[in-house]
Amino acid sequence: MKSKINRRKSLNQLTSSLAGISCFTGCGTLFENKKHSKELAADLVVIGGGLGGCAAALSALQSGLTVILTEETDWIGGQLTSQGVPPDEHKWIESFGCTQSYRRLREAIRKFYKDNYPLTSKAKQATHFNPGNGTVSRICHEPKVALKCIESLFEPYLITGKLKLLRMTIPISADVFGDNIKAIQVLDLESNNSMILTGKIYADATELGDLLPITGCEYVMGTEGKNQTGELHMPKKASPSNQQAFTVCFAIDHIENEEHLIERPVTYDYWKEYIPDITPAWPGKLIDFDYTHPATGKAKRLGFNPTGPHKYGIINLWTYRRILSKENFLPSSKLSDISLINWPQNDYLEGNLTGVSLEEKQRHIANAKQLSLSLLYWLQTEAPRDDGGTGWPGLRLRKDIMGTRDGLAKFPYVRESRRIKALTTIIEQDCGVENRKLVLGNTKIATKGKNYHDSVGIGHYQIDLHPTSEGDNYIDFAALPFELPLGSLIPRRLNNLIAANKNIGTTHITNGCYRLHPVEWNIGEVTGLLAAEAIRKSEAPIAIRENRNSLISFQNKIQKAGIEIHWNKLQS
Repeated sequence: MKSKINRRKSLNQLTSSLAGISCFTGCGTLFENKKHSKELAADLVVIGGGLGGCAAALSALQSGLTVILTEETDWIGGQLTSQGVPPDEHKWIESFGCTQSYRRLREAIRKFYKDNYPLTSKAKQATHFNPGNGTVSRICHEPKVALKCIESLFEPYLITGKLKLLRMTIPISADVFGDNIKAIQVLDLESNNSMILTGKIYADATELGDLLPITGCEYVMGTEGKNQTGELHMPKKASPSNQQAFTVCFAIDHIENEEHLIERPVTYDYWKEYIPDITPAWPGKLIDFDYTHPATGKAKRLGFNPTGPHKYGIINLWTYRRILSKENFLPSSKLSDISLINWPQNDYLEGNLTGVSLEEKQRHIANAKQLSLSLLYWLQTEAPRDDGGTGWPGLRLRKDIMGTRDGLAKFPYVRESRRIKALTTIIEQDCGVENRKLVLGNTKIATKGKNYHDSVGIGHYQIDLHPTSEGDNYIDFAALPFELPLGSLIPRRLNNLIAANKNIGTTHITNGCYRLHPVEWNIGEVTGLLAAEAIRKSEAPIAIRENRNSLISFQNKIQKAGIEIHWNKLQS
């Protein structure tokens, strides 16, 4: 532990002078009635413009509500856009297992390419066109295309004034009376002016659960500990600061016979020699092609070759999250392959974004950016090639893809948030294959997760936890197709707050399969519909869930809106 503290101290000294650090939400200031504060009101106030926030705003608007939507960056869309991550989805996604509106968004992205890009005839005819032909997803695409498609959904409401969209805006304090939120104070990061937002219902759709501490909503962070949850794969020790790594993504292409070396990162020597302090042990240095295979825990080699097939390694990292594949486009377009870099090698393990001071949070983001740039510099200069050489100097940082000056994503890819203490907490016994089998008994074979009486959605993904800031290596194991209980979106105490992102009532473990793109959209879409139902009936969201007739009526409504609540179409 002492060596780890010393290592972090050394890293912080190296990055203490770095400039251009972006602010993060949850500054924790007191509610202030500033003279320049402007007041805005709507039926629903959604704080956070990621996938959950966008889906919440959209379904509320379609239900006739007025909405205020805030976003910390200048790009709405979260994981798909400002974080730059192609969608992680299950194998049935093209047919069932997500909401109709999420599938329409995916098809809109495909249509955008077919309408605006010089595609080959084969690509144009592809039913399930994959712009990047990436292996991680059936629809790997550029962040800016997703942004365009999401923004188009809101245009009619912006024109009519039903929606007020506040970009570059963060929550800084709240006015709470008893168990009700009265107002949220937000800060415009560009003008440095504050605004007071009032609504009937509030949704926390931030990436880190930023409304929870400033509204006094009860929440948990990190690991709950095996004694509390009884989950098979839960770390033994309870620790709020034991959280999954976050990643600052970037995109690159490769120009043969050209040199596009970036400036040597300030902390390159540090990261080049960095060995993760985790258990089971990492096989060597973080920046290398050897890593711990998530499912087996054994050392495996990853391949990388931007010029053709890879010779060594279990996959080619170049094609893994490739978001543009030149073979889909006419040669005259001169479009190149573009690969999104979100790998084990740029997972940041040296600190968290929650439970720390704003200064420390900013320092961690600066360090994580240095790690990503160091990985790129290593790939350009020292990475071993299959032909025995070293480095690909033709790798080019594509700043235009992320829309930033430094070429890095506008916001970190966040895997773990603060989580509400909810009416229902989803545990591994509900959806983990092995743990569910123990619950049901060895005589029964589980094909689906727990059936919730208040289910408002479905999803599926491997329970995938990346290494943590306190030394746990990958926790990765099979999960069953699962349901989304309405109770996981509703806090135990606050009456007019709904969780609309990965801040729902999961544990450290089950967060690992409920945090992905289609489920986050499902959570947000239900949030908007729940807010509309509660406002229509002049009731708190909890009342809709607690009254049997009201719950059944709500479930019927959301199903008519295209939200599947059970795995009725599941094929073995």
